[in-house]
Amino acid sequence: MTSLVLTVRETLRYRGAIGQWSWVLHRLTGVGVALFLALHVVDTSWAVFYPDLYVKAIAAYQSPIFTIGEFGLVFAVVYHAFNGLRIIIFDWNPQLWRHQARAAVAVLLFTCILLAPVFLGMLGHVIDFYVHESAIASHKMLDVVVFSILEQLPFIAGFVAVLAASIVLAALYSLVRGEPGVQSRQLSSSPVEKFWWSFMRVSGIAIVPLVFGHLAIMHVVQGVFDITAAQNVTGTLAVNGEIGGVPSAVEFVYHRWSYAAGGVFIWRIYDLFLLVLVVLHGFNGLRYVLTDYTSGHDFARRTAVAFCTVMAAVLLALGAAALFVPLEKKIIEEAMFATAEVYELRGEELPVALQAYLDEHDE
Repeated sequence: MTSLVLTVRETLRYRGAIGQWSWVLHRLTGVGVALFLALHVVDTSWAVFYPDLYVKAIAAYQSPIFTIGEFGLVFAVVYHAFNGLRIIIFDWNPQLWRHQARAAVAVLLFTCILLAPVFLGMLGHVIDFYVHESAIASHKMLDVVVFSILEQLPFIAGFVAVLAASIVLAALYSLVRGEPGVQSRQLSSSPVEKFWWSFMRVSGIAIVPLVFGHLAIMHVVQGVFDITAAQNVTGTLAVNGEIGGVPSAVEFVYHRWSYAAGGVFIWRIYDLFLLVLVVLHGFNGLRYVLTDYTSGHDFARRTAVAFCTVMAAVLLALGAAALFVPLEKKIIEEAMFATAEVYELRGEELPVALQAYLDEHDE
């Protein structure tokens, strides 16, 4: 903690110009994306395992507080990607580092140029949802915001549980090694660390087209407001809402992961590659950040490493399980009952088709 406070204080005092602030922004955006990644993998798995919870999670994402956060997320991903490519290029040819200031400015410029049309497209979805569709009654807006905050409590509990497990693992490791864990130690270069250094650069290049493709589909072409709309599911031949009484986020995922071209579930494979690369890249990057600020205490450093390792393992296992489990249409039925609760929460009248569907399937 002392190291973290010292870093924050000296960052504000140090006049390192654009190079310093690009370093700070790269770390902040990386940590932000990693934390969202954990949230995203868990809630997407709910589409398969707990359909009612996934419907409510998407309803939370469609609330004003998360709408603002979505713009911040897209900025973080795009800036981190461009700045990461800058770092990779300069590491490949160290002589270019003398141009790092101009390159850092170029990264900001390219980020703004790309995000201008992207944000306009996203804003169009927001206006359609809140203004044209009036999907949330004005007198229910506060209820929706409170609901959105409360929906995050399970994720907070999960983080606390992983942190507790990490502390236990660090303590057991210290007992086995028989070290007091109070003196900092400069870690020597090792083959493992050299591997991760190389992995961060190779995976960074591979991730960019995958992540940008995912952003384009899930935040621009069909944003979070469109996955509950009656329209074609991008990349498939299906229409959301053709199975359930009304379109739902669960049916959107069902059609996307059920779509096969030539017997190949292309979106499952796409998401699997994205899951593995992003989780390993993201939480190894988080490990770098956390160990920087816990270098003065061995036990804290080991806890940080354990936390990142456990989180990555849990997310990989959970995400892979959701991708490979056989999909059954009954998850859409469960989603319809949760959808009715969302309509009530937002002060919307229950569609006739949804009411008929509920009456038909109500036991």
